[in-house]
Amino acid sequence: MKKSAFITSLLLLSTMYVCAQTPVYLDEKAPLEQRVQDALSKMTTHEKIRMCHGQSKFTSAGVPRLGIPQLMMSDGPHGVRAEISWNSWAYADWTNDSIVAFPALTCLAATWNPQISAIYGNAVSEEFAYRKKDVMLGPGLNICRMPLNGRNFEYMGEDPYLTGEMAVPYIQSAQKNGVACCVKHFALNNQEVDRFAVNIKVDERALNEIYLPAFKKAVQKGGAWAIMGSYPLWNGVHCCQNDTLLNKILKQQWGFDGAVISDWGGVTDTWQAATGGMDIEMGSYTNGMTKESEFGYDDFYLGNNFEKLINEGKIPMSVLNDKTARALRTIFRTAFNRNRAYGNICSEAHYTACRQIGDEGVILLQNKKGILPIEAKKYKNILVVGENATRSLTKGGGSSELKTKRDVTPLEAIRGMYGNDVDYAQGYSSGRVMYDHVDNVSADELARLSSEAVEKAKKADLIIYVGGMNKNTKQDCENSDRDDYNLSYGQNELIARLAKTCPNIVAVMISGNAYAMPWKNDVTAIVQAWYLGSEFGNTLCDILSGEVNPSGKLPFSFVNKLNDCPAIALGKESYPGINKQQTYKEGILVGYRWYDMKKIKTLFPFGYGLSYTIFKYGKPKLSASTMSEGDYITLTTTVTNSGKRTGKEVVELYIGDEKCSVLRPVKELKGFKKILLNPGETKTVTFAITYEDLKFWNDKSHSWTAEPGMFKAYLCSSAEDVKGEIEFELK
Repeated sequence: MKKSAFITSLLLLSTMYVCAQTPVYLDEKAPLEQRVQDALSKMTTHEKIRMCHGQSKFTSAGVPRLGIPQLMMSDGPHGVRAEISWNSWAYADWTNDSIVAFPALTCLAATWNPQISAIYGNAVSEEFAYRKKDVMLGPGLNICRMPLNGRNFEYMGEDPYLTGEMAVPYIQSAQKNGVACCVKHFALNNQEVDRFAVNIKVDERALNEIYLPAFKKAVQKGGAWAIMGSYPLWNGVHCCQNDTLLNKILKQQWGFDGAVISDWGGVTDTWQAATGGMDIEMGSYTNGMTKESEFGYDDFYLGNNFEKLINEGKIPMSVLNDKTARALRTIFRTAFNRNRAYGNICSEAHYTACRQIGDEGVILLQNKKGILPIEAKKYKNILVVGENATRSLTKGGGSSELKTKRDVTPLEAIRGMYGNDVDYAQGYSSGRVMYDHVDNVSADELARLSSEAVEKAKKADLIIYVGGMNKNTKQDCENSDRDDYNLSYGQNELIARLAKTCPNIVAVMISGNAYAMPWKNDVTAIVQAWYLGSEFGNTLCDILSGEVNPSGKLPFSFVNKLNDCPAIALGKESYPGINKQQTYKEGILVGYRWYDMKKIKTLFPFGYGLSYTIFKYGKPKLSASTMSEGDYITLTTTVTNSGKRTGKEVVELYIGDEKCSVLRPVKELKGFKKILLNPGETKTVTFAITYEDLKFWNDKSHSWTAEPGMFKAYLCSSAEDVKGEIEFELK
């Protein structure tokens, strides 16, 4: 044999030997569980322990010896947060971490369009992927129990069905790009007051019918790869280390195979965390906001103390192996996934997606005299009033704060649409962007700004008021709830003064929550605009100009007065709690369920939203008048656009149980479809009503039950606007 051939043979044999010896965990073609178990078999106890807690503010450890990478996490879900320093809460002050701010999740929910949710998940995860982030901390699926919660803007409304249906395509689309969604905050994180210490008592039915379904759907239908535990206590145990919640419900009943990640500082006890289902502990020895402690990362509850319990045999190795396996699955799906998307950042496609989401989420609440859309030549003197017309609304809010490359303000876009001679008056001031305390503005300053706006209003024939809330503390902001239901900074009084001066006022209100409107009858139009992200101004002008026909619908109810809300009406034990003990006294009657039952007229109901065109509904028809267990029937109706503009309508299906052995709501949302109709066009809308849609949680059998009897299907354009109803029987 020639020397060259001999060398070639040796090289070939060597390569074959190396390939044969390649660890399975490195082989991406091998089944996931085989890779996980192979990696586990090669790890030391200490290496396993290190994967169970953070190694910096936003990373958890891999295994460098085995080439297994760390997990890189970042706050979401409206965009990738600016880079945080490795070992402090200070920003790293990078120059290449500016991103697109996408609309808040309240806006996404208001689209009532799962296809838009998929577009959102894809676009935002591409930015996470480009920033080399493996885990997106979001989306948030907590229920809007009452309108004072500072973080409602991060969630998707008061109804678990709507929340779950909108979450699934977001999660699926994001994870296709190799970025894990860490669905939060599991569970019962429905207020910011006393969020670290409040103990929540909620009945079994409400837990299973209201507060868990969206999370369950995110796990079983969405396939979420990670779940974030929450701060509060349930039944006396913190949710981040609650055996019933994390082990029995999430992992055993629902079959969740991913990692449970703590909210930052949510773990408080080694034994409970170790045995209670927590997998990756983050942020301990800080409360997520304040200065550093003297403790190192090995001092976390799932660090040295956990390792000591394992080595002493007080906690079995199987517990540690399960936690490590869950971390490994997340790593193999994301950081160690060579097929994950490379991603991109601040692309025109992402700005387009941002605008598209906003266009479908903005809601027209009132439009007297058909003042909207605004014709450019109709008004000679347009005045824009309000701080939110120029204020950056991507800053503040807590962990969802974003650093953007470019933002389009409402004033900038309005002047671009209607001319540079559009005048502006600030009208009020909220002070600096503040997270942990209120930046008080003097009464004299507020009076001066108000009078300046009123003086300019005397010359205006149209006022576009851009106000509402912002992301300061005690507004829409983490770690604090609002003090009351009214708008702050003297806005109610300002709007009333403007209304006496100019007959045409379009009120554009930005918020992630409901609020009082004592001026509702004084203004001509009301537009609910949410936090619309980087394309805020352009989105707003799409709606104001009629370039886009508004099609958003409310994901939560607007009550006339705060005491109409059940969580508030039932006393301090219900909200905010007494001595850090809180009972959800309203049970399953959250939001529209309560207003239906108590016959309380809302300011604007759940599911409400107007259009620039008119939709007419036909009568509902059923494929059969009876159904049985495991069966389904179809319901059809027609919707006609009888107006002159192309528009989208959301058809809402609610089901009511006519007679039951337990209290049930008058009706509950069980389906919705958004359809596009040209002028004069008619479309048929079809729903499948399943046996599952008829069930309630039976707290005696601890299972889902449907009782035979008569049910009623309601076709609605909002919870208070029933377009048709029809009965059927469950045999």
